[in-house]
Amino acid sequence: MIESNSSRPVADLSSLLSAVDSHEWKPATTTGAFDTSSQILLRNHYSEDGVYGFELLTRFTTADGKSFWVDCGWVKAGEDATTRPKLPDIPSGVVTITGRLRLDTSLPQGSFFAIPANKSEGLVSKANAQSGSSTENFYLDLLSGSQPSLTPAVPAPLPALSDGPHMAYALQWVFFGGLIVYGRYLIRRDVLSSKEL
Repeated sequence: MIESNSSRPVADLSSLLSAVDSHEWKPATTTGAFDTSSQILLRNHYSEDGVYGFELLTRFTTADGKSFWVDCGWVKAGEDATTRPKLPDIPSGVVTITGRLRLDTSLPQGSFFAIPANKSEGLVSKANAQSGSSTENFYLDLLSGSQPSLTPAVPAPLPALSDGPHMAYALQWVFFGGLIVYGRYLIRRDVLSSKEL
């Protein structure tokens, strides 16, 4: 689903909202404005190079009044815990953005910076409860926009789509099982040899 939906042509966001679940990962475009006074930093996110940082979420409101979070990508942490990270310049006013449509339950996991995460509810729900406002049940992973500053330096990556190292782990456990059987054989042989003496 991820590969097929993420490679589809860009669609207008409003055309995907009737069945958000079946359109997750599809590229969508919409027009509206960012609210930089409503931003969230998600802790414990690392770049591909292993550098510690945050995932930056910013509230976006479309021209027709729909309000949702936009994952504006990864930002490097400050020099220490008391130093605010350098956030990208997000333009004010009306802009057009393109991003991957995501369900709010799949928001990047991590603790909110200054907002505690509650495992029993979606992260968007918790953020909305803290801010006293509500958003839609989806968000966008920002890919680009009508202004160059809207292209994240480190956008939210697609999840790894490989089968992973499962076969290697399976072979490892078969090998360990064989060692146990062989070890028991050696112990039994030693015990029988000592009884014969």
